[in-house]
Amino acid sequence: MKYTIILFFILMQISCKNTSNVASDKLSSSKLQKAFQTLEIKNTILIQNNKYACEPSIAINPKNPNNIIAGSVMNNVHYTNDNTQNWQTDLIQSKYGVYGDPCLFFNQKGMAFYMHLANPNKSKVPNSTWLDRIVIQKSLDQGKTWTDGTGIGLNGTKVQDKAWFAINPKTDALTVTWTEFDSYKSTKTTDKSRVRFSQSLDDGETWSKAITISQLEGDCLDDDNTTEGAVPTIDNAGNIYVAWAFNNKIYFDYSTDNGKTWQDEDKIIANQVEGWNLTIPDFGRANGLPITMVDNSNSDYAGTIYVNWADQRNGKDNTDVFLIKSTDKGKTWTKPLRVNTDNTISQQWFTWMSVDPKTGYIYIVYYDRSAYKDAKTDVTLAISTDGGAHFTSRVISKKPFKVDTTKIYFMGDYNNVAAYDSKVALIWTRADQDKTSVVISVLDLKEKQ
Repeated sequence: MKYTIILFFILMQISCKNTSNVASDKLSSSKLQKAFQTLEIKNTILIQNNKYACEPSIAINPKNPNNIIAGSVMNNVHYTNDNTQNWQTDLIQSKYGVYGDPCLFFNQKGMAFYMHLANPNKSKVPNSTWLDRIVIQKSLDQGKTWTDGTGIGLNGTKVQDKAWFAINPKTDALTVTWTEFDSYKSTKTTDKSRVRFSQSLDDGETWSKAITISQLEGDCLDDDNTTEGAVPTIDNAGNIYVAWAFNNKIYFDYSTDNGKTWQDEDKIIANQVEGWNLTIPDFGRANGLPITMVDNSNSDYAGTIYVNWADQRNGKDNTDVFLIKSTDKGKTWTKPLRVNTDNTISQQWFTWMSVDPKTGYIYIVYYDRSAYKDAKTDVTLAISTDGGAHFTSRVISKKPFKVDTTKIYFMGDYNNVAAYDSKVALIWTRADQDKTSVVISVLDLKEKQ
């Protein structure tokens, strides 16, 4: 009886301790949610009234979160070192040329990387050197100066396009995936597209020989039947995951040996109704390409893989943003959860996602027309503190915009969001009359909790 009482007392102590931890987690989550809904939103215009400004990317320095760097078309680099009080905009240059599709990342050492497409002969039309490789440039001084860059994937006259990269959170190895076209926009059935992969183990100085990781090849039309939107992510164990869109479906592949080998058969993890090239009234080209991220925090959801995209399963007049997740390294996946919580028949698209590596919270940004009956468009941020089970959202843009498609034909292919230790940086493109602008908002939710 004596030992039974002692055991009961110990179990009660453990139970109280666990209950306290859960309450603390809930309290922290509740505070962040409140901070998110009450925080004053500030929009800063980095590029204003420019004919081609679009496709922005952004990154937060883990060694110094006050240092934030962004990029935008065609060759703009924007940076701040004082928590967004002052932004500097410069032009980045490379011997390989700079032709848009910027992608910004920091490694754990605080090195910044700016990836983009190439155009060594400054051509305005496709030719044998136009988009002939992917280029990565590096900055060691928080975005002030950049190396001339290294090239990836050169393969004769084939076009190398729509690249993204990820960094191993333990080793800082760089991984890049992208689409290779035999001949961009070719209508020939013999010309194909595929997903390619390369890796650097020395901070981008040298790169492994590019290999094809997609099992199926698409066409070269840059449309629903093209293999496109490959965004990689790497977990704490070094496993590389990547998903892409093709033929009205989302495909998934992974490597457990640092990219040396990949699965023999790509796994279909979701249908993408009406494909990734979406028709959005009064907007022009629009897409719902998938974004792949993994939770590398110490949260309860550590190791969870998330894939986020937009499609029109609820109707062409009711585009929505979706999320699925896997807790077993990609073997099984949940059913799609609708991220946007409105009850309207409206358009939500151009989604991007970030998973905070310190907290595990999910941040998803997208264009949103749920507040209007016409083509006016807001920028909305949705957040989840419970592993994607529930989302809360609010409009981030100060005022809506409306695209004049008779004057603006291209708003890019993506917006972007980055998160680190409850600091969230969003960057997007807006339109005014016949010009576009790149706008940023930085939310410091940790300060307000």
